[in-house]
Amino acid sequence: MAQFLSRRALLPLVAASLLTRPARAQARPLVVASFSILGDMVRQVGGPDLPLRVLAGPGTDPHLFQPRPSEAEAIRGAGLVVRNGLGLEPWLDRLVRATRYAGPVVTTTEGITPRRAAPAAGHSHGPEAPDPHAWQDVRLARSYVRAIAAGLRAADPARAEATSAAEAAYLGRLDVLDAWVREQVARVPAERRVVVTSHGSFGYFAAAYGVRMLAPQGISPEAQPSAGQVAALIRQIRAERITAVFLEGQGSQAVLERLAADAGVRPGGRLYADSLSPPDGPAATYEAMVRHNVGLMMPAMLG
Repeated sequence: MAQFLSRRALLPLVAASLLTRPARAQARPLVVASFSILGDMVRQVGGPDLPLRVLAGPGTDPHLFQPRPSEAEAIRGAGLVVRNGLGLEPWLDRLVRATRYAGPVVTTTEGITPRRAAPAAGHSHGPEAPDPHAWQDVRLARSYVRAIAAGLRAADPARAEATSAAEAAYLGRLDVLDAWVREQVARVPAERRVVVTSHGSFGYFAAAYGVRMLAPQGISPEAQPSAGQVAALIRQIRAERITAVFLEGQGSQAVLERLAADAGVRPGGRLYADSLSPPDGPAATYEAMVRHNVGLMMPAMLG
């Protein structure tokens, strides 16, 4: 028959067990990432149990994001904020000031020499402004990962060793990804390496991998080209027999769709530039996004 201890007899046993039990792991800090691509990078380095809040989530363009009160609350409770910089998320700078957040901020493009965005009609970044889309070059994405890992080690020193291991593994995968992109592009004759997209978000990709990227609009989805710019691009598509034309971004695709129709080409699908897809989509992680984009570009360039 089971024996039951009285409450008085039980107290010493409970106290002894508390003394011998390992100390409860310190709660990990909440990390706030400005948009989905950074959120994925943080997750890859920080691990599945890292408390993470992504402000402009999958399918949301960080250029156009409008913070809500819940985003302000997330900033107030954050132990680390991760941003892109180079003018991508001015709304985050305002949010940090408004909440009087005084904690650490990682700017993932710090130390990267930015490309200058080509001026375009209606360009919201301003002429000669820095192009913020540095993650489109996988080699520069490695710099993002190093900055994120350094921020996580400082904010969560108890997990520094695990963070460093995850960083090394992720950097290794990005090396493989960069080599794969180069192998794919090398299959296309140099004169056929031309892609037309809705917006000029692929400048770093173009410079890194030797692909000409043409766009009727600037790097912001709010930019609007002139009729003359659209007509000139239509003539170029016809003259060079460009076959790789793609939708891109979350904003209106009317300009690109009209341009493609007038040039006699059919858009070959949708590229992801500023945002990941939802989890069940083709670009749910940064690595998947790059493979999706390149997988669409290559056969389209070959015609």
